[in-house]
Amino acid sequence: MTDPGKAGDLLAQIPAAKGLPPVHLWNPPFCGDIDMRIARDGTWYYLGTPIGRKPMVKLFSSIIRRDGDEYFLVTPVEKCGIRVDDAPFVAVVMLVEGEGEAQSLRFTSNVEDEFVAGPEHPIRVSIDPQSEEPAPYVRVRGNLEALIHRNVFYQMVELAVPRIIDGREWLGVWSGGEFFPLGPQP
Repeated sequence: MTDPGKAGDLLAQIPAAKGLPPVHLWNPPFCGDIDMRIARDGTWYYLGTPIGRKPMVKLFSSIIRRDGDEYFLVTPVEKCGIRVDDAPFVAVVMLVEGEGEAQSLRFTSNVEDEFVAGPEHPIRVSIDPQSEEPAPYVRVRGNLEALIHRNVFYQMVELAVPRIIDGREWLGVWSGGEFFPLGPQP
């Protein structure tokens, strides 16, 4: 990119096609970091200002890639680093289909991606060692995750059932034929 400060230049390089671009296949040269950040609540910022146009955020979210612990916006000709406070997406809606082991949890992200938790979209819960507060996540695509919004997590907890794992009782949810532990039974 000739001027790393111009996010519009990056957008002009995205091929027009249906579905998500194959960013995992693109290996362009790194052209530096741009002043873009995704806050923990899913708000995208450019030059310190929230990006208010949802179509713009959706477009940027379609070209995000994670390599190791770093996040990039990637086009066929360039790769620009961005900051992500926690996860690049937030799961803001959950619909429950079926029940018991046949239950499916369908999530919608803040950028309107839809997916069902299961083998390709596993749920995990990270526990903060100091506050002991849970931080639940679900994989959206590739190695990109969505933080599960607190209200959605409360819905999941209401669905939780016990299951013995390695001799210990856990509470968790079923989706896509898999059991996802949310935490040990108190």
